Amino acid sequence: MARANQARLNLQALRHNLAHARRLAPAAKVMAVVKANGYGHGAVTVAQALAPQADALAVATIDEAMELRAAGLVAPVLLLEGVFEASELDIAARENFWITIDNGQQLQWLEQARLPAPLRCWLKVDTGMHRLGVPAAETADFHQRLSACGNCQAEIVACTHFASADDLDSKQTNEQLALFEQATAGLGVLRSAANSPAVLGWPASHYDWIRPGYMLYGDSPFPAPHPNAAPLRPVMTLCSSVISLREVDAGESVGYGASWTAQRPSRIATVSIGYGDGYPRQAANGTPVLVRGQRAPLAGRVSMDMITVDVTDLPEVRLGDEVVLWGEGLPVGEIGAHAGTIGYELTTRMPARTPRVVIP
Repeated sequence: MARANQARLNLQALRHNLAHARRLAPAAKVMAVVKANGYGHGAVTVAQALAPQADALAVATIDEAMELRAAGLVAPVLLLEGVFEASELDIAARENFWITIDNGQQLQWLEQARLPAPLRCWLKVDTGMHRLGVPAAETADFHQRLSACGNCQAEIVACTHFASADDLDSKQTNEQLALFEQATAGLGVLRSAANSPAVLGWPASHYDWIRPGYMLYGDSPFPAPHPNAAPLRPVMTLCSSVISLREVDAGESVGYGASWTAQRPSRIATVSIGYGDGYPRQAANGTPVLVRGQRAPLAGRVSMDMITVDVTDLPEVRLGDEVVLWGEGLPVGEIGAHAGTIGYELTTRMPARTPRVVIP
């Protein structure tokens, strides 16, 4: 019999989350971000579910975009990092990929290319993230060159990316917004700034296009509860089952390195999932899982194929009972916090070893 491990993907929840993003920014168009294999959920599966509702899709690279085209998706796709070499421009023109221009080299390639059709271009402005984007002071110059370039369609979108939008007390987001407003004033461009936390918590950033990513998959990007994040529904539920139960005396340790020691006579459930299946090795003792819908704490170090859980207070637990590692009833972001990381990393690192089971 196969292991019970699976990542259940609720596509109804995915569509619900996109509709919620649209309700929060009703005047904006919606670009659904499906990069990194749909944040680990499966890019094609996610894109097929979202494309009918979204105005466009976004990926990081042209390889990710080509995967969507190979699956028959015809929606516009933005390359968030632009092209990495001049030859990719011809592919973008043929496949209706939109491109990001974030440096002088990319712009020069566009100006010198001989393309079958002009491209829809997004001009990325660095307002403080200092990762990609043209300096804010040079925005008008880049826009002027794009407007004069025959390989660029007339409608240009200026965009930026926030560094601290998940911190609602940070001054940086307002500073970035002010700089973006200043850099794009009078250019007659459409604008896009809002990532997931900005869609949820910074309505002044919604502009003409929003770019929800993480929120589409059903988890809040904020460290504390937020009313606009409350309606989100988790798309991925990672689950397994109890494969062993044993009694452990007080003073006995469990797992590699003896990192957990029983403080009382304890009942330990072994669950058939580990870091080889996408569960984080860094998850600390006490990290919650759900057994029979009730919380139970991790007890001992995560192994490659197994974890151990203290179910002393759940005497009804039996072999074969389902265990939820995150998802319905247990936010992936909470597990990320126990593992010293974020929910984004946990889902995007989900390996192929863990089967995805799609729930339409």
